[in-house]
Amino acid sequence: MRLFHNYHYIAAMLLFCIGLYTVIVRRNIIKKLIGLNIMETSVFLFLISLGYLEGGIAPIRSGGADPSRMVNPLPQALILTGIVVAVSVTALALAMVILLYRQYGTLDVDRLFRDEEAEEEQEEGKEGTT
Repeated sequence: MRLFHNYHYIAAMLLFCIGLYTVIVRRNIIKKLIGLNIMETSVFLFLISLGYLEGGIAPIRSGGADPSRMVNPLPQALILTGIVVAVSVTALALAMVILLYRQYGTLDVDRLFRDEEAEEEQEEGKEGTT
């Protein structure tokens, strides 16, 4: 069956769906970041799978190497760059999460929005009395 031959594409789609579900459903910001990282990993897996070639050889032309069997190195190089960017974005997001927790004392998205709305109402009330 051709379906089982492309199991890595199915795994990438499944990981992406799990990450998307986590980002949409969970209220905790840390869990949302974990879901985002799962989605990033699934994209990396998908792109690396595109560059995979059954029975492929390293793209070093020597002797009688067949060019049609050589693996494309470009997806691997792009994924290395993507991993560096993903780690940097995750570190920045975690730093922001720490600041949010210090400021509001919670990481629950619903509570953060409620607290923000309450602060805005208090400010409007103060402006109205002056």
